[in-house]
Amino acid sequence: MIIFGPVPSRRLGRSLGINNIPPKHCSYSCVYCQVGSTKATEIEPCVFYQPQQVFHEVKAAVMKFQKQQEPIDYLTFVPDGEPTLDDNLGKTIELLRDLDIKIAIITNGSLIWRKKVRETLQMADWVSLKVDSVDEPKWQQINHPNKSLNLQKILSAMLSFANGYEGFLATETMLIEGLNTDDASIAGLVDFLQQLAPDKAYLAIPTRPTAERGNFAPDADRLNHIYQRVNQSIPEVELLTGYEGNAFASSGDPEKDLLAITSVHPMRKEAVQTLLEKTKTNWDIVRELIEKNKLREIEYNGNTFYIRSYEQTFKSKND
Repeated sequence: MIIFGPVPSRRLGRSLGINNIPPKHCSYSCVYCQVGSTKATEIEPCVFYQPQQVFHEVKAAVMKFQKQQEPIDYLTFVPDGEPTLDDNLGKTIELLRDLDIKIAIITNGSLIWRKKVRETLQMADWVSLKVDSVDEPKWQQINHPNKSLNLQKILSAMLSFANGYEGFLATETMLIEGLNTDDASIAGLVDFLQQLAPDKAYLAIPTRPTAERGNFAPDADRLNHIYQRVNQSIPEVELLTGYEGNAFASSGDPEKDLLAITSVHPMRKEAVQTLLEKTKTNWDIVRELIEKNKLREIEYNGNTFYIRSYEQTFKSKND
């Protein structure tokens, strides 16, 4: 299936997904991939579907949902592999422009050193680049890249792309306990992100079964520590912890709003109090959420923060 959705996306609103790569053609075989391991990584772009075929399927879906008055905010290339392996991606984007809907590409960025790939990504309104680690050994451990790839070449090309890109640039970092959550790893990540200057940096955790067992999220204290560290240097940082609540508008339901916001941004105690005052709700609701293990209270740098609880799943058999 080439088209799926539209699905609610925290990053992109109502997103109509375009699966332009058959599973599992990818340049990486990430330990946390929810699609499964890549049997043979590849880096040479090729033709999977004809641009006209993709365009007609997308157009048919758009017309269908428009008749149903279902909004679509983005057409998003988010396939079961690496979207820039599609040699026709640029041609497909050119055709999709006739639909007058913004276009997003979620890529691991591994082929961005190719001029054609950079030119294709420049055509999109919104681009997300994966930056799990800027350390070569850890990059190898986490992403299992094709043996022909070079991390420094990729990072340098990302900086070059960002310098001339006029759309919305995001990055995504999957945090895996014991692999890239130590202070040195985060310091290296922050240094690179400062140079890249993305419009938003997303910090993600595994929320679905992973390609390799034994990979799991850092605990809430560590996640909050990482968030605060990155947020000191990068203006816009957001957590992706699997909870798809609406964190951007008050629903009038304080519990719903509190859980939604703390799944995206750890909230200081003062901010929680302000939120509760808006609906004239007392602090009992916070205590109840903590008792039900829906909310965590964390002390950090002399301040009290609240973060939405999440399960650390997919641990190794020995845990």
